[in-house]
Amino acid sequence: MISITDQARDAILQALGAEQRDPDASWLRVGVKGGGCSGMSYTMEFTDECGDNDEVYSSGQAQIVVDSKSMLFLHGLTLDHTSGLNGRGFEFQNPNAAGTCGCGQSFKV
Repeated sequence: MISITDQARDAILQALGAEQRDPDASWLRVGVKGGGCSGMSYTMEFTDECGDNDEVYSSGQAQIVVDSKSMLFLHGLTLDHTSGLNGRGFEFQNPNAAGTCGCGQSFKV
């Protein structure tokens, strides 16, 4: 299970609009790859394809898709978005992470 906050939902929809993508036919693909300062890093990109091994989570019209390998590391994740004084962007609240780097874009398990 992955949760999407209202702020993340709004940011996804805004980014889809900026790229002139149809929210009913596009997803934000969230994944994990090796690398980064803590060993694993998060990936995000828009896609128009959703495979048989993908899981889809939605909040309103905003939809994210995660492949089955990444779900091993992302189960229970909450995707948030912040626009505070310390920066603006997506935040990953991952209960599987044993530690994260200072930028929040990589983690270790």
